[in-house]
Amino acid sequence: MNISNYFWYFQSAIPPRICDMIVQYGKAEKQREIMAITGGFGRDRDLEKQPLTKDEIKNLQKKRDSNIVWMNDRWIYKEIQPYIHMANKNAGWNFEWDYSESCQFTIYKKGQYYDWHCDSWDKPYVEEGPTKGKIRKLSVTVTLTDPKEYKGGELEFDFRNEDPDKKPNIRTCTEILPKGSLVVFPSFVWHRVKPVTKGERNSLVIWNLGYPFK
Repeated sequence: MNISNYFWYFQSAIPPRICDMIVQYGKAEKQREIMAITGGFGRDRDLEKQPLTKDEIKNLQKKRDSNIVWMNDRWIYKEIQPYIHMANKNAGWNFEWDYSESCQFTIYKKGQYYDWHCDSWDKPYVEEGPTKGKIRKLSVTVTLTDPKEYKGGELEFDFRNEDPDKKPNIRTCTEILPKGSLVVFPSFVWHRVKPVTKGERNSLVIWNLGYPFK
């Protein structure tokens, strides 16, 4: 798929008061805070019945090291979804989508990171419910922390999308450094969060689904 815009951003779009509410809410749900995992585990097995082994956790943390809290609150979607629609139109993607997955409140402390990955799957969801038959089409990341409160943790894109025949085309998304900024991008675009070297970086991620591209 040829696209002219790999991401679309809105600086300081979400008011600081709303950002603080999300962070306070996420941290108040300490009992629901869990270690972040990469997608394959959650799709292929029930982690409550079959928890990760020590070796699996060790291997996982080579790829991703952060903590998350899942959120499904309507007021959060109400704040963010209009920007997803605007980005989809303004960037010229015009992807058909009709469902947002649970919001992922993410905590990156010193030394934590998420290595190169893309959010989309090779196959649609098969579970019964609103996700069945759909794939991730649009991803959104919201910056919830003032950049003065941490160092590192940069969001980077690789626009070659892991094509081994192409040279790396890495772009740091400095546009979303201001608190309340957000970036929307096709879920098949490769990206990473570099290690936080000081302080703590909080963000919110939402994946937006639709039926597979034709």
